[in-house]
Amino acid sequence: MDRNAVCWFEIYVDDMPRAKAFYESVFNLKLTRLDTPEQSKDFPQPEMWAFPMGDRPGSSGAICKMAGVSAGGNSTLVYFDCDDCSVEESRVGSAGGKVVVSKMAIGESGFISIAQDTEGNSIGFHSMK
Repeated sequence: MDRNAVCWFEIYVDDMPRAKAFYESVFNLKLTRLDTPEQSKDFPQPEMWAFPMGDRPGSSGAICKMAGVSAGGNSTLVYFDCDDCSVEESRVGSAGGKVVVSKMAIGESGFISIAQDTEGNSIGFHSMK
């Protein structure tokens, strides 16, 4: 494979305004509304707010609300790249989430911490320092 294995992610939420406020607060950024294609009776179109997409390697994604798809309780963990994961971790509580695993070393691969967002989804933070 000559590219990154992951190209996009979606984090499903139940309360979009609450989830949007959480992610914008924790990452100190603004999410951008994604316009969806025409409605289809076979596939309900979600409301999506995307994380910034830059020219750096890696993937981007969005928080997503769609009829019939509940938040939380999933088994996928998305790790967000950070300069120092303790910074984002420090914003979790005031944004309405909770820290599950505080910043910890993972050897030569750097550091991680894990949090739960306002919707019950687990997310990870990764940094090299």
